[in-house]
Amino acid sequence: MNQANKAEYFNVALATGIVLFGFDLENLKIMLTRKKDDPYKGAWVIPSRYVKADESLEENIKILLLQTIEHEDVYLEQLNAFAKVYRNPIGRVVNIPFYGLMQLTEKEQKNAEKNGCKWINYHDIPPMAFDHNEIIDYAKERLKRRVKRRPVGFNSLPKEFTLTQLQTLYEQALNKTFDKRNFRKKIFNSQLLVDTGKTIITPQGKESKLYKFDEEKYEKMSLKGYDFLF
Repeated sequence: MNQANKAEYFNVALATGIVLFGFDLENLKIMLTRKKDDPYKGAWVIPSRYVKADESLEENIKILLLQTIEHEDVYLEQLNAFAKVYRNPIGRVVNIPFYGLMQLTEKEQKNAEKNGCKWINYHDIPPMAFDHNEIIDYAKERLKRRVKRRPVGFNSLPKEFTLTQLQTLYEQALNKTFDKRNFRKKIFNSQLLVDTGKTIITPQGKESKLYKFDEEKYEKMSLKGYDFLF
């Protein structure tokens, strides 16, 4: 390749971003931030970062996580490239984002807010700069496919959880309401859950059993997949 070709074909920037889903046991949320500079200063965006020539996408995502929630303990999957020619008015930028799943604790919320981010309800995403609404829509569809075929939803739950918390998570991720009895039947048929023998008192004053997932079966289902038929 000659110098002229290098100037023509290597004048493209690469970026990555994170669509981070967090579940606080009542609501599924997505972490957003405000653009700090032009173009679109002050507009909502997903946390994003340009990729240096000697950085991998995975390294970049880890940096983004450390800069926002201050740790890397997140389930991650790479999404498709978003590469429309004029998606960024500064110049040609190809964004290869990831989506992540995590339990949203009070600590996670405070860390994100301290670092200029905000957790927005899953169904209340505002208009955003660039094509970031499109990226979020794509991440939502990927999440829907994954929770139907693999037990990735458990990454958004504490080690021990109630069936109501599990059902709430799946209902919000899939944007549908399930019959309580049918949902529990399908979940128990998966043989993923283990009764811990413990209970908690819910905010409604009712006693509720606590479950955890069977780690060995979880690992197998994560690799082979399973159709929950939701």
